[in-house]
Amino acid sequence: MRPERETVLHSWCKQTEWQAPTIVGGAGAHFWDEAGNRWLDMSSLAESNHLGHQHPKVVAAIREQAEKLCFVTSSWGAQPRAELAEQLLDKSGFAGGRVFFTLGGADANENAIKFARWASGKANGQVITRHRSYHGASPATISLSGDSRAWAQPAMPGVIHALPPYCYRCPFGQQYPSCNTRCADHVADLFAWEHPSRVAAVLMEAHAGTNGIVAPPDYWPRLAAHCRQHGVYLIADEVMAGFGRTGKWFAWQHHGEAGRPDMMTLAKGLTGAHLPLGAVVLSAEIAGQLENQQLYTGLTYCGHPLSCAAGVAALRAYQEEGLIERSARLGAQMHASLRELARRHPVIGDVRGEGLFAIVELVAERERRTPLAAWPDTPAALKQLVKDAREQGVSFAVRGNLIVLAPPLVIAEQDLADALGLLDRLLARHFPQPA
Repeated sequence: MRPERETVLHSWCKQTEWQAPTIVGGAGAHFWDEAGNRWLDMSSLAESNHLGHQHPKVVAAIREQAEKLCFVTSSWGAQPRAELAEQLLDKSGFAGGRVFFTLGGADANENAIKFARWASGKANGQVITRHRSYHGASPATISLSGDSRAWAQPAMPGVIHALPPYCYRCPFGQQYPSCNTRCADHVADLFAWEHPSRVAAVLMEAHAGTNGIVAPPDYWPRLAAHCRQHGVYLIADEVMAGFGRTGKWFAWQHHGEAGRPDMMTLAKGLTGAHLPLGAVVLSAEIAGQLENQQLYTGLTYCGHPLSCAAGVAALRAYQEEGLIERSARLGAQMHASLRELARRHPVIGDVRGEGLFAIVELVAERERRTPLAAWPDTPAALKQLVKDAREQGVSFAVRGNLIVLAPPLVIAEQDLADALGLLDRLLARHFPQPA
């Protein structure tokens, strides 16, 4: 068989530079290649494997459903689809709402924008998103993304990018909380400048995404209040943060009813990445607006029975194994350990996040918050740190100057402690304190 690099077009890289071992198995927080090399997964492989690899309940549910019915189009009913939709509405408290299933996060975000425009009657309504955000790689969602990966692609019209709630590097030059959360009011300014009658929706990550930006605590409820006041739908992108990653079912729930969005988009942890599946969860109001409209959207595999059966099993595992609460508890330990690392390593400028989701931002000079490299370049020393960690059996994820820690919610406490201990040693090796 020819090598994979000769037959597959790999994403987010130059094809001449792609090289990686062939992964053949996994269990819990570990995975391994065909040569028997084994790694502890500290990123849930693209922040997706919330349940770890090969979760037995999910694998069993897929097998059971495959023996009964592998596929039926969405024009026919499917029992696991109905069951999963009901559970999602229950867990999110979207009573009277509806669920539209997709294949992943990008098409969930794209369809959420369609629903916002149709339900609001603003067929060509503007959509406000943020700089340093990421919502997918389709032509529409890469335009919605205020991300460096969108620079090389033509933009879709109708998107306005707001300045991000980046407290560590405040774009308004202020400090929290004396700033009075100027970043949230900035979105209300955009409503005024564009006029709310021309704005259909605000689409934003409810917590950190690949941008590594975590908004201050009152940003989200303040943003939600501005949207309600101006009659603009708020869409929470929960693709990365949902399903216990931050210690709640969904990140917006940290803010209670004050932070409730009108829609939320899901993927990744929805099946624990065991099968592809995304979803848009719509409020009762939006579902009602769409009830008598022809729905001009669809995907051949939306609500695929196998994927929905995996989703039902995944939600059951989160609940029965107490993994949402476990993320909050272990996350508190992880963040305490990272703050201690920051005390000892001047290269750590900031630690932020919640639950089993942490962003460690590295700097060249802490007092001035000087970046190690211009965004989104990853410094050579940080690349070497990742390489050395893999040689010692731990897989870390980095982007730019950021180390993104998002281990499976099932990770053993000792494995988590060992990984953070290794990170401590590697930071000392690759970023030694000046004499």
